[in-house]
Amino acid sequence: MATLVVAEHNNTSLSEATSKTVSAAKALGTDIDILVAGQGASAASEAAAQIDGVRAVITVEHDLLARQMPEAMEATIMALMDGYDTVMAADTTTHKAYMPRVAAKLDTQQISSVTGIDGDVFERPIYAGNALAYVKSTGGKKVVTVRTTAFPLSGDGGSAASESKSVEIGDTGSTFVSEELTKSDRPELTGAKIVISGGRGMGSGENFALIDTIADKLGAAVGASRAAVDAGYVPNDYQVGQTGKAVAPQLYIAVGISGAIQHLAGMKDSKVIAAINKDEEAPIFQVADYGLVADLFKALPELDAELAKIGY
Repeated sequence: MATLVVAEHNNTSLSEATSKTVSAAKALGTDIDILVAGQGASAASEAAAQIDGVRAVITVEHDLLARQMPEAMEATIMALMDGYDTVMAADTTTHKAYMPRVAAKLDTQQISSVTGIDGDVFERPIYAGNALAYVKSTGGKKVVTVRTTAFPLSGDGGSAASESKSVEIGDTGSTFVSEELTKSDRPELTGAKIVISGGRGMGSGENFALIDTIADKLGAAVGASRAAVDAGYVPNDYQVGQTGKAVAPQLYIAVGISGAIQHLAGMKDSKVIAAINKDEEAPIFQVADYGLVADLFKALPELDAELAKIGY
């Protein structure tokens, strides 16, 4: 049989999450096809065909797929599942909205937030990442979401066959109304090589300007703990953690973040972790490679000044 990987895209470009999901799918040892479901998504389909290890790219276009509405995605995937024993997607907000629906239709258990695959055994973190579970699916077909920070890019150089299919979606009972997105010239949080995050210790949203200045110099993304988001300092899409975004940058700088397990679950896979906190007993120092016990309101301006000295 084969594995169907559902592409992560915005109709005009393909997210790196798709390539990383293909890397995860390779561990199953089956043929891999990519589904690009959208509207006017030819550029995303072309990019998907170049991913190494992909047999075919299936493009399904429909008005209701322009925003990947859950009901429409469910209908599209179910129409294709006769040819696949596994459907796999990135563990992001978009795919979390419909993958459980697909699992229910297939009468099988969803395996979520997979960080490793060994044959038919799937590794996934539990208890906010403090333990790992190794599970097998007893269902006839597998529905899997992948924590893409745990997998490398699959690479380019592929030359997958491409085909377009038409799927009958029908009346889904829901329509897209509107969305509000935070616009930024900085890198996208989950794909950034450097992330600097602020916590409750920042004291206010205005004080995040100290982080913004350093982030702009380093070309970094800005994140936050749930405490900072709940306090209204920054928007929800800044949140890193168990109930936010999972990141694994080359460098993660935690400023004024105590290090609750919910936050650590979203960033502890970072290659290098640096922490600034005035409390030397803060749990963040237990996972940090470098720790600075200091008042962040003195440390951040000093860091900014040092960066300026070396040309940033």
